[in-house]
Amino acid sequence: MFDGVAERYDLTNDVLSLGQARLWRKEVAKAVDARPAQKVLDLAAGTATSSLPYARTGAYVVPCDFSLGMLRVGKQRHAWLPFTAGDATRLPFKDGTFDAVTISFGLRNVQDFDTALREMHRVTRPGGRIVICEFSHPTWTPFRTVYTEYLMRALPPVARAVSSNPEAYVYLAESIRAWPDQPALAERLRGAGWSKVAWRNLTGGVVALHRGFKDG
Repeated sequence: MFDGVAERYDLTNDVLSLGQARLWRKEVAKAVDARPAQKVLDLAAGTATSSLPYARTGAYVVPCDFSLGMLRVGKQRHAWLPFTAGDATRLPFKDGTFDAVTISFGLRNVQDFDTALREMHRVTRPGGRIVICEFSHPTWTPFRTVYTEYLMRALPPVARAVSSNPEAYVYLAESIRAWPDQPALAERLRGAGWSKVAWRNLTGGVVALHRGFKDG
């Protein structure tokens, strides 16, 4: 499915998020806090738009994605990055490889995301961190109602106008509605072995940043 939206993926996300996607990416980069010579795994990296801020800090970033179509487009644009094909539930990396693991708007698409959270824990070094950016549940009830209406009614026709595969974005709306809320996802992180788990809401809870650490 995601192979079919690769060419216009970044443009579509900017339009559908009303320009908020770029702001969210900046907040994720701050939370990851990549440093020179650190190793960062960027899961569900797609075309690697999300990976570039980490590379600019001097960190060694590995963009990893399940979609070969996304990886091909990303490699055409950023040939110097070490794009890696990988399944989040069976990561092709050794234990304790990375200082930080991050995934933005991708965990929701993993069928067994509890296994993925454990795999991310496995490949993170002791003392390392995880940062998850994912659509979540708005905290203000009236806004939550408006947001849900936008997702189910407005998002599909907008996607048809700007996306190469609008059906993928109908799935997107449905998957967001079914996703665990902020406290529930935090509990799943703890269950996968992560400690000091916390979250911060962005855009009123439309998106939430979850963070955790691997005990050393």
